[in-house]
Amino acid sequence: MFVRIVKMSFHEEKIPDFLENFESVKDKIRNAEGNRFLELYQDKNDKCIFFTYSYWETEEDLENYRQSELFNTVWNFTKKLFNAKPEAWSVDKLVSLK
Repeated sequence: MFVRIVKMSFHEEKIPDFLENFESVKDKIRNAEGNRFLELYQDKNDKCIFFTYSYWETEEDLENYRQSELFNTVWNFTKKLFNAKPEAWSVDKLVSLK
């Protein structure tokens, strides 16, 4: 399993559009094959910056999601709201404390 982190920055007036759309698709994303976890964060100092954290079983699962109609619909809507280029990382979790 690995973690996918995506940083997105939005035009301030577009944040409600993003949040409304995320609310409508979050369960579909979370239930995509191989997705084990999904969270959305907002930066404390810059309310225009958001991060998604998702856990994926395999890189193939993430790639299948990225090739899906769901992803294409979500991404085509979301990318029109950005005020900066998004950034993404795939990382392996080394330590987790509870």
